[in-house]
Amino acid sequence: MQTPRFWFRPRSWQAVLLAPLGALYALGTARRLARTETVNLDTPVICVGNINAGGTGKTPTVIYLVQELQALGHTPVVVSRGYGGALQGPVLVDPRSHTASDVGDEPLLLAAFCTVVVSKSRLQGAERAEQEGASVILFDDGFQDPSVHKDLSFVVVDAKRGFGNGHCIPAGPLREPEKIGLARADALITIGSEPEQALFVAPKSPPRFHAALEPLQMGMDWAGTRVLAFAGIGHPEKFFTTLKHLGVEIIHAEALADHQPLTPALMNRLSADAKRHNARLVTTEKDAVRLPQAFRQEVLTLPVRLKVTNASALKSLLEKLRP
Repeated sequence: MQTPRFWFRPRSWQAVLLAPLGALYALGTARRLARTETVNLDTPVICVGNINAGGTGKTPTVIYLVQELQALGHTPVVVSRGYGGALQGPVLVDPRSHTASDVGDEPLLLAAFCTVVVSKSRLQGAERAEQEGASVILFDDGFQDPSVHKDLSFVVVDAKRGFGNGHCIPAGPLREPEKIGLARADALITIGSEPEQALFVAPKSPPRFHAALEPLQMGMDWAGTRVLAFAGIGHPEKFFTTLKHLGVEIIHAEALADHQPLTPALMNRLSADAKRHNARLVTTEKDAVRLPQAFRQEVLTLPVRLKVTNASALKSLLEKLRP
């Protein structure tokens, strides 16, 4: 599904028309948060979530926190519901045997950094993480799931898009009103350039951390490279912009739906188009794990990593977690 453009416009007739449904969605979230029994685990739990629906930068944030926690001597285990995957779990993600259709693309990517448990029940996933020796559990999403007590909750948001038009789904991008969500958060991570950070406004937010996604230096000189770029993430245009900043010559940019399957038919078409224009195929790290095996050597990948401006302050939050 492509994100509706009117979600990020100040006013639109679509938002006005759908506002009553958005109010019902917000009410449903509030009732779930109020009525669900919360379980306290022996192991500390960090939640990396959002108030917006998708496309905020949660996965790079989880990777950043995993590496920070490992540097502090922790054994982090990520728990994910495995969006797009068929397995109910709890199951340990094995990149050698699992595919994105089994466990989802994000868990496959995260499994390169630490142990990942996929479970449609976050409580059962967290219990399995404890069995695997986790000293800290990271929830990839789940900010609106009250089944497990969180010791630390990060809300991640795109600094440029912010919280959109302020309406809840389907009238806008929010899973719950921003003021209510931010009141439960321990920290807000806004991802974007400095000009975008300067324009971002959040009413009475928790401690805020500025961050940006930067290309991981792999020793490749991208300048002048002719590419056909494709991306099936929340906001594909951000990936295309990153390529342009690296000096890449994009002959075509194919924006796919978030988590869209990369079928052989689609990849054959993209491959043929690239060869016709004497260009290379390039995609995101998250899309790469969904590639059919036959195309994995053909497609270039541009990884990005989160860089936090006030990293020492964020680290101090992590240091407070019990070992």
